[in-house]
Amino acid sequence: MGRITAVGLLFLLSSCLSLFLEKPTFALKEIEIKRISFQEIDFLFGIEVQNPNQFDLKLRALEYTVYLSGQEVGKGRLEKEIKIVKAASTLVPVPLQTNLRNLGNPLALILAGKDLQYKIEGAAIIKASMGSTTIPFSKSGEIKIKK
Repeated sequence: MGRITAVGLLFLLSSCLSLFLEKPTFALKEIEIKRISFQEIDFLFGIEVQNPNQFDLKLRALEYTVYLSGQEVGKGRLEKEIKIVKAASTLVPVPLQTNLRNLGNPLALILAGKDLQYKIEGAAIIKASMGSTTIPFSKSGEIKIKK
């Protein structure tokens, strides 16, 4: 009987999290080329996580898909716990390795140093003192790649 009550209480607390939690926002702030070879390119994306809450959050995992100039260039998953400070933003570095054949048209824009249209979408697992929740996100805009 005690186990059922404890499980019910945990379920209630985690579902209440959505009542108290203002969803953080995600934006791509920078793209850096870390390594380029004849077959692959390694990017490092700087994703800014804005925490509007008056309490710290922990980013437990982040799954993401990146599009450049309307073309999917890759998917990734970051499984590293990162503290997102209350009422502030934190820049989260996330890696992405992609095959040069997947880049197509964006490759010419990258090499020319042109601004790129981007879209990043995915889901973040966020933990607060009251429980955890998964928050989907999608953000698009224009960005210049650092070399």
